[in-house]
Amino acid sequence: MTPKYIFVTGGVTSSLGKGIIAASLAKLLQARGYSATIQKLDPYINVDPGTLNPYEHGECYVTEDGAETDLDLGHYERFLNIPTSQANNVTTGRIYQHVINQERQGAYLGKTVQVIPHITDEIKRRIKLLGETGDYEVIITEIGGTVGDIESLPYIEAVRQLLWEMKEEEALVIHLTLLPYLSSTKELKTKPTQHSVKLLLESGVQPDILVCRTEHMITKEMRKKIALFCNVDSNAVIEALDVPTIYDVPLMMLKEKLDKTVLSKLKLSAKNEPDLESWKAFLIRHKNPKHEIRIGLIGKYVELPDAYKSIIESFIHAGAHNESRVRVQYIHSELIAEDNVEQKLADLDGILVAPGFGDRGIEGKISAIRYARENNIPFFGICLGMQMAVIEFARNVIGWKDAHSTEMNIKTKHPVIDMMPEQKKITMKGGTMRLGSYICEISKDSIAYKAYEKSKVSERHRHRFEFNNQFQKDFEAKGMFVTGVNPETKLAEIIEIKNHPYFMGVQFHPEYKSTVLNPHPLFIRFIKAAVTFSQK
Repeated sequence: MTPKYIFVTGGVTSSLGKGIIAASLAKLLQARGYSATIQKLDPYINVDPGTLNPYEHGECYVTEDGAETDLDLGHYERFLNIPTSQANNVTTGRIYQHVINQERQGAYLGKTVQVIPHITDEIKRRIKLLGETGDYEVIITEIGGTVGDIESLPYIEAVRQLLWEMKEEEALVIHLTLLPYLSSTKELKTKPTQHSVKLLLESGVQPDILVCRTEHMITKEMRKKIALFCNVDSNAVIEALDVPTIYDVPLMMLKEKLDKTVLSKLKLSAKNEPDLESWKAFLIRHKNPKHEIRIGLIGKYVELPDAYKSIIESFIHAGAHNESRVRVQYIHSELIAEDNVEQKLADLDGILVAPGFGDRGIEGKISAIRYARENNIPFFGICLGMQMAVIEFARNVIGWKDAHSTEMNIKTKHPVIDMMPEQKKITMKGGTMRLGSYICEISKDSIAYKAYEKSKVSERHRHRFEFNNQFQKDFEAKGMFVTGVNPETKLAEIIEIKNHPYFMGVQFHPEYKSTVLNPHPLFIRFIKAAVTFSQK
């Protein structure tokens, strides 16, 4: 079967939720029996988000095959429960890099290399890559940015060309816009949507469906007005009301018949009525918790919660599984010190120390970990958080006051965290860390084994530094054990303190693999420990 293509564009303003709409539509099509996937085209010139500061672009999401990608791919995986890959995220930087490399190799036979056709041809090739695998019947492509942005023009032009090349029923365009509400006149305004569609039309692209973000319900008359001025069918004007959680959006889109409208326009029959019972069950548990707990997220980028998007969503998944509402308290590690740590952390039922890079806020993280260890508060450290747990233990239990990571102190006499040997010769920053999925073998007498209920798992990584195995016996003599190891490299993947209710650090990123239907076992166990702690 020739795959069908759906393009999702946005207008009026950014951050309207193209990724959530794309993921919700894919979820509905999947529930109707179609194999669907989503890809994100990002207009920035960075090759990938791997070198971007989280303040710039939020979290960098890592796929199974080691691609550093946009955080929207996390939404795709959490909704669809299937992994994404390198092919699911394309950036302008990657497009231009490929075209320039081709030009240097003489692939264009001396022709002048231009945006049209060379850049647009490469965009089209990338869009079609997923379709050529034969794994998917529907491919949804989200165009990053907003219509009218200079950066997005080549992508919109590539979409125009594809629509011209394909049959009418092979592809369609969904345009997401905003209907702002003016409180002074107490009315929704359609003019921004009209102008946004006009901009899209000027680029030669006619949207087939309009999804309108709104704070208030759209009347039948307003739908007709939008349809008339934007040249779409009335039933193709979809209302996207603000909802309590992103996980309500698939059900809202089902109610608005977005999936039926799409299937009709693509001339596809509904294979079956969508079965969303497990999704609804998750929402019921999420909205009707029996417990409420407070988890402190200790990090360096807490002013922007999107920097920890996958962790926050993992709390939601594991919270629902444990019938608990997780209240996340964002605590900046730079504001924690030995003299105020109790004041800042005393009311918490659990402490998670987040991933990150560099020495800013490190001592605050170490103080928070010491407080969690000494007061038997459930603790979970991820990547850098695990490394800081090792340093804290070395300093305050073993007694090596200068213990540190060589990332922060190259001269320490006790480099309990050190750079991985294969990383020491690398000077390029982008895409050169230990990335993607690796095997971890777990000791049977561990918390991790009780969580996973198996001794071999696969988890995703993004790091350069590791636990220094030459000190392992010193740690285990004092009560911190390596309970998870990579079988090939002997890299320490999981550390635990045995005489503590729940103290675990992991070198990998479990948050990348937590989905609505499969919450991550380590997050489930951590939240369960926090619930138990809160009840005591």
